[in-house]
Amino acid sequence: MLTGDEIPTSGEASIFNYKLSKDRNKYLMQTGYCPQFDGINEMLTGEEMLTMFALLRGISPKSVKYQVDNWINLLGLEEYCKRLCGGYSGGNKRKLCTAIALIGDPPVVFLDEPTSGVDPISRRNLWDVLGQSQRSGQAVVLTSHSMEECEALCTRLTIMVQGQMMCIGSTQYIKQKYGQGYTVMIKLANLPNIKTSLTRLKHDMKNTFSIDCVLKDEHLGLLHYHLTDNRTPLSTIFQYLEHLKHLHSIVEDYTISNTTLEQVFIAFAKREIH
Repeated sequence: MLTGDEIPTSGEASIFNYKLSKDRNKYLMQTGYCPQFDGINEMLTGEEMLTMFALLRGISPKSVKYQVDNWINLLGLEEYCKRLCGGYSGGNKRKLCTAIALIGDPPVVFLDEPTSGVDPISRRNLWDVLGQSQRSGQAVVLTSHSMEECEALCTRLTIMVQGQMMCIGSTQYIKQKYGQGYTVMIKLANLPNIKTSLTRLKHDMKNTFSIDCVLKDEHLGLLHYHLTDNRTPLSTIFQYLEHLKHLHSIVEDYTISNTTLEQVFIAFAKREIH
């Protein structure tokens, strides 16, 4: 709806007092858009695509080459810009679509899964580019299934279930409000009779935290616990674990962290399934 693809049944969107319902063309002129499915002409080269959209956006013909070259370099498309878009890999098509959305520096940019299919190095580079755009005052609205991406880029985010916003706020706020407990990682020392010591430690962990303590994983000298009750103060958890560390020489160190954004997302997704 915000990109003008669907007509809203109610409500209003506006950019600089240009309303989507009344000033549709002026509203859309303030936006850049990277759709989920690549909207490119496969018979043109990447350079030609960017040149065309730069001119359509109203960039001065004298500045077009600079703008096109700039975005080609920023997104790492130098090797491919003279080739037909039809021969691009999925990742390069996503980078080109993102460049099309950003060229001309529109005030608001909508990006739908911009890094889908992009290799890890290029993804990090794209994050840096989007971070620079945000710092320059550009508003970037993106959808993503990558919680790592959301944490890296978003100052505010929302999780949607069946078309409804279930929460909105900073990543830290959402993790604190909707997170289910804490993650505890216990690093084990390499001691003689480690099996006996480990059994005792697990037994005491269960007795200390009762049913709220779930052993999620055990490997490479690490125990990964999930404490499901987020009502227990962190100070109390630290006291319990410090006591266990003194009781059990097998405990070399431990860490406590909030539930990850990924875990919050999965919890909301399960609600959608059920």
